[in-house]
This record gives sequence, C-alpha cells and structure tokens, in this order.
Amino acid sequence: MEEFEALHLASAFDLKIPEARVNEVIRLLSHINGQVLMGHFDIWRHEDVVIFRQSLLLAGGAEPTNRQVEVLLSSAVDACEAYFQAFQFVVWSGMDAKSAMEAVLFETAGEA
Repeated sequence: MEEFEALHLASAFDLKIPEARVNEVIRLLSHINGQVLMGHFDIWRHEDVVIFRQSLLLAGGAEPTNRQVEVLLSSAVDACEAYFQAFQFVVWSGMDAKSAMEAVLFETAGEA
C-alpha cells in the first residue's frame, strides 16, 4: 500500500453508545455523512464512541499553511456542533435517525 503524507484530525464525542442503539446510530451516520462536505463521522468500536475524522493530504513533503489548518479545525468544530445533538437524540432519547436529523436541521424563518 502506498504511504500518504497527511495531517489527520480526529475528535471523539464523550458519548458512549449502548449496544441497543448501535444500529440506529449507524443509520444516523449514513444520513449525516451524506450532508458533510469534508470529513466523516464513524463509530470507534474499540470504545463504542462516535468519532469525527478529517485529513489534509500533503503530498511531496508539502507543509500545511496556517489557513489550511484553521479551516481544517473550524470545519471539524462546525460539523461536530451541527450534529452532536442528533447523536444525543438517538442515543439517549430513543429517537430514530430520520427524526433526529429533522430535529437538528430545521431552519428558522423571519425574526423574533
């Protein structure tokens, strides 16, 4: 296998998945990963936690710029903040994946 030079970012949620909810979390992962442009969510089965992973490919000894690292970090934080609640809904509230996605992706209209 070819070796890659990359900056890899991984962020695990402090959210242990009970065995009874693993299948629904997997369905949620499928919904979420279809929405996320950069990186992806997965289950780290060794610890049964949700993890977000993203990499910046650095071929030929390239060094990442400050801006590239900033964008890598900010996009990871944005993705985690956008979907963390959906994982909580599925794991702790017993909500199905589709309902959890609808709950976190609603958009408000107008002004209060």
